[in-house]
Amino acid sequence: MNRAAFFPVVIAAAFAIITALVGSTITVLDEWYYSLVQPAWAPPDYMFGIIWTAIFALIALAAVVGWRAAQTRRDAEVMVGLFALNGFLNILWSFLFFRMQRPDLAFYELLLLWLSIAALIWFCARFSKGAALLLLPYLAWVTTAGVLNWQVVQLNGPFG
Repeated sequence: MNRAAFFPVVIAAAFAIITALVGSTITVLDEWYYSLVQPAWAPPDYMFGIIWTAIFALIALAAVVGWRAAQTRRDAEVMVGLFALNGFLNILWSFLFFRMQRPDLAFYELLLLWLSIAALIWFCARFSKGAALLLLPYLAWVTTAGVLNWQVVQLNGPFG
């Protein structure tokens, strides 16, 4: 693999790892978190790490596939911007939920996160159906997380 072909792989992997690491340092499972009433269907805590690891791998792969399929430099730059915005929103959700202990605000922010994933899917699909398909599990997981987040708000609110 030549240098130019390897560049998107390194950037996407680094971005995914940094986003995951920052998000995980913000995620604190402490007394407050364990005091929250969870819906009966909530996955066990250990599953979140497994699921997020798979999701971040798929996001990185989608970024590489999409970047390589982008037809112009501008398209590639817009794609990188959309992935960066999505990473920021992903981290912000963890900050709002765990650090600020505001599941209510985190839920509303999650709606923006969901929209950013939908925008990524739509934009990537213009160049690569494969990249768009790789993002569908992310959208499904954030949808599930959104329902879980909303139920946590309903079972434990009000917050703040």
